[in-house]
Amino acid sequence: MRNLVRHFLAFIIIAGLSSGITAQALAASETEELIVKSRLTAEKLLAHRDFPNLRDWIKKSKGVLIIPSLLKAGFLIGGSGGNGVMLSRNKDGDWSYPAFYTLTAASLGLQAGVSDAEVMLVIMSDGAMQALIDKEVTLGGDASIAIGTEGAGVKGATTLDLGKDIFSFSKEVGLYGGASVEGAWVRKREAFNTEYYGAKATPKEILLERKFSNPGADMLRAVLDIR
Repeated sequence: MRNLVRHFLAFIIIAGLSSGITAQALAASETEELIVKSRLTAEKLLAHRDFPNLRDWIKKSKGVLIIPSLLKAGFLIGGSGGNGVMLSRNKDGDWSYPAFYTLTAASLGLQAGVSDAEVMLVIMSDGAMQALIDKEVTLGGDASIAIGTEGAGVKGATTLDLGKDIFSFSKEVGLYGGASVEGAWVRKREAFNTEYYGAKATPKEILLERKFSNPGADMLRAVLDIR
């Protein structure tokens, strides 16, 4: 039942956006917009007073997944979703170009409301990075990946909890409380990667092998370049 709801919500959130527009036209506009919005989200969260040590987390990270707009809405059956980008950081501190991803989640129960959150997932382990590249991952549902959550207005990150593989930071506006990503489903946007790089580009080739680049993402990479 939960899988059915999750796939239905993914269809509504992602495929439904393209009503009356070809998939290629949507990707062409949304990839560039996502890069700009991801940069703005990174700048905002890095400057946010509730996350004073986020810069330290990023300096120790293996990568980040940025979701500029994680929309959450529901009445009885709730759901959230948003597109974003993931970048990897090598041992020298250099950042890859971004690969495109989608995050979706479903929940059942008595709930109602709407919210919009800017989210950054800081990836602290090679295992978590590899899992996100190799397969579809359910955050908190994969036994090999431990996730922690911080939210502006709830509490700030004040220590580096090295027992977590991924840590999320979020700034949210709306009627829901807490932009939790626990149980969210992360998957690749292959068509977006192909559109943005002009060739069939996989997350592995973009993030690990670094075979692809696009100068349109250089400003985003520069924001994350914390030494």
